Amino acid sequence: MQKIIKIALIAIGVLSAILWYLLPSSDMPAAEAAQSGPMNFMFIITYLLLGIAVVASLIFTLKNLFSNPQGLKKTLFVIGGFLLVVGVSYVLASGTDVDPEFAAMTDESTVKKIGMGLNVFFILTIIAVASLLIPAVKNMFSK
Repeated sequence: MQKIIKIALIAIGVLSAILWYLLPSSDMPAAEAAQSGPMNFMFIITYLLLGIAVVASLIFTLKNLFSNPQGLKKTLFVIGGFLLVVGVSYVLASGTDVDPEFAAMTDESTVKKIGMGLNVFFILTIIAVASLLIPAVKNMFSK
């Protein structure tokens, strides 16, 4: 199996090198360069490899997760905590978080979702900083 994977990776590497050589020159307009065959084929290769990496990582993560019941329990607590943060953030979002000039371009639900996303970011940042500072302060005063 490893031999097949190595051969496939070498073939993809050689193909990518050939496509890189065939890319349009830098003086070609961007609109024309985006329509070139080698550029499109390189994007296809990139999406294919990205898809394979995502699927493989999900499969091995889920396999490892379900083989360890303690890890599964911990993961469910983390997901529940994240959903709680998202719920609290949605309640805290007012729907008027955007400058009135830009609010005319969107509706209130979109603005509320943007505000929720910002609140999630701020709350998770506060949690991350607190999880770093609290143990450091405890160690500083315990010695």
